[in-house]
Amino acid sequence: MAARDDILRELHLLPRWTLRSRPGLGAAPPAPPAPTAGPAPDAMAGPAAAPVAELAPAAFAPHAARVEAAAPAAVAPGPDAAPHAEPSTPPSDPAARRARIAALAWTDIAADVAACTACGLCRTRQRTVPGVGAVPADWLFVGEAPGADEDVKGEPFVGQAGRLLDNMLAALGLARGSGVYIANVVKCRPPGNRTPEPPEVAACLPYLDRQIELLRPRLIVALGKSAATALLDTDATIASLRGRIHRYRDVPLVVTYHPAYLLRSLPDKAKAWEDLLLARRTMAQHPVASGAEPGPNPA
Repeated sequence: MAARDDILRELHLLPRWTLRSRPGLGAAPPAPPAPTAGPAPDAMAGPAAAPVAELAPAAFAPHAARVEAAAPAAVAPGPDAAPHAEPSTPPSDPAARRARIAALAWTDIAADVAACTACGLCRTRQRTVPGVGAVPADWLFVGEAPGADEDVKGEPFVGQAGRLLDNMLAALGLARGSGVYIANVVKCRPPGNRTPEPPEVAACLPYLDRQIELLRPRLIVALGKSAATALLDTDATIASLRGRIHRYRDVPLVVTYHPAYLLRSLPDKAKAWEDLLLARRTMAQHPVASGAEPGPNPA
């Protein structure tokens, strides 16, 4: 027997295992080991026992995920998320907002524009640009929206386009601030100097309406397609709108090219000069009526 065990040990077949009982021959299966002493199952489960399938996702999630599931924390918006801004008047009541703006005094318009958050442009602007010039004014020049220079200084037409507009005024014998008021349809700069979107125009137009009502201009000059579209409620081309007199709230209106466009298209300067001559003839044909009430005092 010793020699056999030596051989089995050399073949790594030892130790040998002996079957103590064989199921099926009447021997009882071995009893399970007795449970060790410890806390009751309910004490381990917590206040309320739950099925294992329901506990598994939370129990095996990373610690940070379990904390977030228990009490969600505020998450900073991603790069594409727009910052939140409360509108000055609930957007669900635009009529009330228009009525409030229509009752503003001239001295309150600039501050109201600066506080306006009615559209998304309030989140990207540096300064609002309500307008500049004489009050009251015979001439009202209306552009599209502020550009980069205007956004910094808070005054319309102060860059290269502004210098060209000053030259256009001088050719008519006019000067900025002397019987002339300059404004834009939209009072905040659109990002990248893009064309203002219809909701942005709609949000700002009540301010221009109030300015026109208080300025009582004798003539309006719409500078560019965006201004003409907003004031005349038409999508017609500049070419089709030039050369004739339109009216905005009973005020004569002449359409011409925007100075920024003329800087890129020098041949159209001659057409713009024709438009200005039409505007001057229109002013000559509509003198100030005797007994007309004076406009608001800028002081």
